[in-house]
Amino acid sequence: MAEAFDLSKLDEIFHELGQDIGLIPFLQRAQNSYGYLPREVIVGIANRLFMPTSKVYGVATFYTQFHLTPRGRHLVQMCDGTACRVNSSRDIIAQINEVYGIKPGETTEDFKFTFELVYCLGCCAIGPAAIIDGQVVGHLTQRKMINALEKLE
Repeated sequence: MAEAFDLSKLDEIFHELGQDIGLIPFLQRAQNSYGYLPREVIVGIANRLFMPTSKVYGVATFYTQFHLTPRGRHLVQMCDGTACRVNSSRDIIAQINEVYGIKPGETTEDFKFTFELVYCLGCCAIGPAAIIDGQVVGHLTQRKMINALEKLE
């Protein structure tokens, strides 16, 4: 069953920021309000800005900051740069897949974790490294990563 969305939040954003609001700031504020950009929100933004839905969708899918599907409560960003890869980051990625059943770019069914690969966190000296909910974690091993994730609610 499709989830109903209260599109009045879009009206609040539109009135707060004014009629000259740009598409990207509108998408950013909408995503902050809804947590992601479902189809109904994309269409609602297009209607309020008097532009084709395809244009709004095109911008929302072009920029990686926007998400069209619900995200997990915790964001796990694993470095896939050369230094981390040489230090077995791929083993950690495989372990996350084995334990949580998700691959990079996916979210667990219970919406606990969203798992992403990022390229070079600039933490080569402590690789393999990841960012978990905005915190850098280094010198990772398969066990250390799973332990860190198990501590999260």
